[in-house]
Amino acid sequence: MPSTPTNSTDSEIISDPSLYDSLDGQVAFVTGANRGLGRQIAANLHELGANVFAATRSITHEIPDSWEHLLVDVTQSGEIADAADEIFNTAGRLDIVVNNAGISGGDGDLVSESIDDINRTLSTNLRGPMLVCKHTVPLLLQNDGGRVVNVSSGLGMLSRDQSGGNPTYRVSKSGLNGLTTYLDGEYGSDGLITNSVCPGWVRTDMGGPEADRSIETGAETPTWLCRFRPGSPHGYFWRDHAVLEW
Repeated sequence: MPSTPTNSTDSEIISDPSLYDSLDGQVAFVTGANRGLGRQIAANLHELGANVFAATRSITHEIPDSWEHLLVDVTQSGEIADAADEIFNTAGRLDIVVNNAGISGGDGDLVSESIDDINRTLSTNLRGPMLVCKHTVPLLLQNDGGRVVNVSSGLGMLSRDQSGGNPTYRVSKSGLNGLTTYLDGEYGSDGLITNSVCPGWVRTDMGGPEADRSIETGAETPTWLCRFRPGSPHGYFWRDHAVLEW
């Protein structure tokens, strides 16, 4: 792994990030935190000392007692707004948002994908993170170096062939990368550090048992991005600590 991340065209050198060794005193909000990547990222952030607010859609989803449990369906703006209020009222600050909640959508091509799958996938994977940011960015901007980490996918890369099924999932992740570039352009000069990340093909319920990466490996780079100090690189798409083309 190179010490200085570069994008795949080598047209731009990205400076090494300055990392927090500890997240003591910081507050993190992780969506889809009951299982898979979200749960592992939340566990990593807790291990680093962060006060973790874990968002799940159901009260039946079990999370560790040491985490704060929030009931949040990311398709519901009111639930997200209530969660942001609860975080502020409980912790008085917010430092990290991880937009992890997502679904896979339909398997076929666009012509065969159902309208219900299209609506549900876009609502969860793209509209949801937009609503989360709408309600949490004001809190993140209260302290220099607030971070948004958007869990995206290589399937959303505009620089690669987009054939092969999963149309709405692909488009939703391309849109999520667009949200990253928007947040960076709009709020980067105010100190917000926004990045997208591809965790790779991970053995989660969505990725399936044939995937080539463990959950721990998939969660490593998202966790690393959560450790970025003020002044670190922002507005990029990452995998394995290196910058990808959009």
